[in-house]
Amino acid sequence: MPAQSPAAPATASGNPFAGSRFYVDPDSEAVAAVARLRNSAPADAAALSRIANTSHADWFGGDTANPDAVRTRVAGRVNEIRAAGALPVLVAYAIPNRDCGSYSAGGAGSPDSYRAWIAAFAAGIGRGPAAVILEPDAIAQTDCLSAADRQTRYSLLSNAVDVLARAGVAVYLDAGNATWHSAADTAARLRAAGVDRARGFALNVSNFDETADERAYAAAVSAALGGTAHAVIDTSRNGLGPAPGNVWCNPPGRALGAAPTSNVGDPIVDAYLWIKVPGESDGTCNGGPGAGQWWLDYALGLAARAAG
Repeated sequence: MPAQSPAAPATASGNPFAGSRFYVDPDSEAVAAVARLRNSAPADAAALSRIANTSHADWFGGDTANPDAVRTRVAGRVNEIRAAGALPVLVAYAIPNRDCGSYSAGGAGSPDSYRAWIAAFAAGIGRGPAAVILEPDAIAQTDCLSAADRQTRYSLLSNAVDVLARAGVAVYLDAGNATWHSAADTAARLRAAGVDRARGFALNVSNFDETADERAYAAAVSAALGGTAHAVIDTSRNGLGPAPGNVWCNPPGRALGAAPTSNVGDPIVDAYLWIKVPGESDGTCNGGPGAGQWWLDYALGLAARAAG
């Protein structure tokens, strides 16, 4: 891709979700589970339909040593979604030292490898509307890094914002959640990662905080950034709020939250999204399989306890 000047801040371009269609994956694990259970356990199938019939983001975090592969996979998915007349909502999840070595550890093996990966990721998106949630937990978890690695991470995130913005993507840097860092602290971290050139930030990704609390936090963070940054909130599993003690890894007793929508009546919040795929495990905790693996029992619980 030829060198280009940095894009103008995406905050000026308007809410990318307004008037856009949310894509429902016809080949998801939830759809397959509904088909398997329809005859043998119709009540379970009906509950799971709440997941199967709802849009969720697509996560990309592999192929860090093979940029051609990630470009091909992203392009295939994006083309499928656009062919359906919907807006691609993707998660980039390959930052070096990902998840501080915890359940979702991994990511690119070096800064150069990540730069190549994010360039390939953006190339796969091509030209056209899309939204990207950039690197869940990467900003909130910088405390686990050395001072040098922390600066490298901010540099990589800032470069990723520019690469994606040049492709016309609405970028939302992940900013943790309302219970993690103060609004002023989060705003400073976002500033270091280039949020001024992004659409804004994402909150509550893979977490369970109450939507009202996250909306208030979004307003505080945006105000600390000068009021121009917008937010999206993950409502995939917060229908009953956080678990006792704010347990975040496969906590029991949780429920699906509000379905994805841009009609939230909030000047700061662009949309509620299901960024975490409901039914995919947080990791090998509380009886779950590996991070990102489908867990039918947990999905059933989320769906059965959902309102409506």
